[in-house]
Amino acid sequence: MFGSGGRSAALRVTAAVLVLTAALPLLGAATPRLAPRAHVSGLAAIPPRYLTWYVAAARTCPGLAWEVLAAIGTIESDNGRSHARGVHHGKNRKGAEGPMQFEPGTFREYAVRADRSARLSPYDPQDAIFTAARMLCADGARGGTRKGLRGAIFAYNHARWYVRDVLALAARYTAAARALCPAARRVHLGHWQPRVHRPGWCG
Repeated sequence: MFGSGGRSAALRVTAAVLVLTAALPLLGAATPRLAPRAHVSGLAAIPPRYLTWYVAAARTCPGLAWEVLAAIGTIESDNGRSHARGVHHGKNRKGAEGPMQFEPGTFREYAVRADRSARLSPYDPQDAIFTAARMLCADGARGGTRKGLRGAIFAYNHARWYVRDVLALAARYTAAARALCPAARRVHLGHWQPRVHRPGWCG
């Protein structure tokens, strides 16, 4: 199936993936303990497709870090993996819908149809993430100032503990991403790069 060059390239790719997979759960081990709603283990807490959407959505708002979107998605629905009412269908007891937990009126106001293969929906994670980025941007995240970002997160959920937990979790993701880069560089990858490098957080 592979020639000698193909086998060698495949082995390098496999080795890189194994190193990255082994490194991910360890990256957050030394970080401070977070609130119960924000228990994670570095970037391993984020499914790859969600990570891709967080990064892409953040780029639509200059100054908004993808880590903030990821932190909100983790707290609200464990990045779509929660089976709580309102995440995949219906509403929760406060009327919120989808993996980013929008109230219907708020979703309609900021809705972004990012998933062109399906109709616009707060339950579509891609639509929900891009809509969250648009809302945060409109509420002060544009420009990336600390005051603006805190105000935008507070507008997303009117609770000081929520702002605190989102920022703490975002900082943890930032540290994990930075720690991942040296670990990945120790592998001889040739021209192949693991998908995790695409967003450019390795400089």
